[in-house]
Amino acid sequence: MARERDVVPSRLSWRDLLAEASAGMLQRPARSALTALGTILGVGSFVAILGLTATASAQIDARFSVLSATEVTVEDTGGDDADVVPLAFPADADRRVERLHGVEHAGVYWTVPLRAGEAVRGAPVHDARGGAERVPVVAATPGALEAAMPTLAQGRLYDAYHERSGRQVAVIGSALAARLGITTLETAPAVFIGEQPFTVIGIIDDVGRKADLLLSVVVPRTAAERIWGPPDSRARMLVATRLGAARQVAASVPLALRADHPEYFRSLPPPDPKALRGEVTSDLGRLFLLLAGISLVIGAVGIANTTLVAVLERTGEIGLRRALGARGRHITLQFLAESAALGTIGGLVGTALGVLTVLGVALARDWTAVIHPATVAAAPAAGLATGLLAGIYPAWRAARIEPAEALRR
Repeated sequence: MARERDVVPSRLSWRDLLAEASAGMLQRPARSALTALGTILGVGSFVAILGLTATASAQIDARFSVLSATEVTVEDTGGDDADVVPLAFPADADRRVERLHGVEHAGVYWTVPLRAGEAVRGAPVHDARGGAERVPVVAATPGALEAAMPTLAQGRLYDAYHERSGRQVAVIGSALAARLGITTLETAPAVFIGEQPFTVIGIIDDVGRKADLLLSVVVPRTAAERIWGPPDSRARMLVATRLGAARQVAASVPLALRADHPEYFRSLPPPDPKALRGEVTSDLGRLFLLLAGISLVIGAVGIANTTLVAVLERTGEIGLRRALGARGRHITLQFLAESAALGTIGGLVGTALGVLTVLGVALARDWTAVIHPATVAAAPAAGLATGLLAGIYPAWRAARIEPAEALRR
């Protein structure tokens, strides 16, 4: 009797597995590239979004340090005497506050209560095209203008001399100047507020604080009080401080202004930059992380769909391998290896594109790029995980194909 041959179990080495997976991807290079594109976009979006969030957070830090952390606002509440004291700020309010240690500039401002029919014009003659502009008129001391950190396009700001003498001069924003037809200050142009002429001595191109001044006509406090009287709404003071001095200054301002009635004023220090920054960056982080997750899901769906189509197209190949002794787990490992390889390649390429995107945006905006090393390290792993998860169902379908049925097709 012939001796029965020993049955050798079918095996699939790691080398054969990688060879089969590589052959499967290289047989259809265009399809493999398009399949990896979904992961590239997902991982690239993931890295770019998290990198831009970190970079924007750093800019928030810088802005809080330079502007918000050095700004104090003082409100004139009038206390219990609000009805009889329309303006609690003394005439020398700027000098009193600027003598405090840590104060750079300080000044009082309010919106002028224009009378009915009063508007701003670039010429004293009404024209049929409606040359009058309904724009705010702001009464401000020279210190308030300095505290707003203006950038001049032309001319100059008014100073203490204009304030003391009540000169009818004005500073306006460049956009408003263009609307009023004022293109140069060499001809000493004037704006008319109602019937009152104000010589324009400065045109502001930009401000660091109080952006609404760019769309207003700013006039000296003394001239505004002489023509329109005290404000009908409570005035405010803008105080620019040195870094780190804002809270101490805020506590001292009411006493410096009116030692007899400090309750007339409410001093508003800047918010705690760490707490506010934490809230802003936390909200941004959650939102952008959700968007990045959606991008990865889209990439996973693309890989799963393409891998499933490949399984259906390669039914004959799968049946032949099963007939030659390949087991179901070998087929499963092959398709998982293919989808994992596509996910990893997509993760690596997507990481590179995401980092380049962050660097490009930072260079264009003159920012400092911030990319956490953990993000760069985790992104390719996210691509690998995406590929593996996307390939589970197609690989399971491939393993369930019966050899006889597959060969019949």
